[in-house]
Amino acid sequence: MMDRQERVIASNKRAEHDFFIVQSYEAGIALTGTEVKSLRQGKVSIQDAYAGFPSAQSKELFLYNLHISVYKQGNIHNHEPKRVRKLLLNSHELSKIKTATAERGMTLIPLAVYFSGRFVKIQLGLCKAKRKYDKRETTKKRETDREIRRKYRV
Repeated sequence: MMDRQERVIASNKRAEHDFFIVQSYEAGIALTGTEVKSLRQGKVSIQDAYAGFPSAQSKELFLYNLHISVYKQGNIHNHEPKRVRKLLLNSHELSKIKTATAERGMTLIPLAVYFSGRFVKIQLGLCKAKRKYDKRETTKKRETDREIRRKYRV
């Protein structure tokens, strides 16, 4: 089995600032042809996107608010930019995610969208929201690390 070449299309840089990432999962995504062509051009935004189960009994995971721009050279069969897209995971991972998101304060956020070979994959993070003081603490730690590196760089 060969390793597939990965190429990042978009990443969610704010996720690490706003959330504690408990665990990450790699998921496939069900797309139409024009969506893949738009992704190849890099026309995607994952800033407001999140994943979830449509109901408590559902065994399928969906991605909401992922914006893939309309393909310019598309025809009448072009896609909706913010349509709900199905995520492809095995049933064992889905059951783990379902029990984790049932806990209070846990959410599923896309961290990155990338090509793995010819397949489009999404890295999902099981996250817990940071409070304001946690964000300040993270910023303070980052600034002190930067000062230390600057001081010893000479």
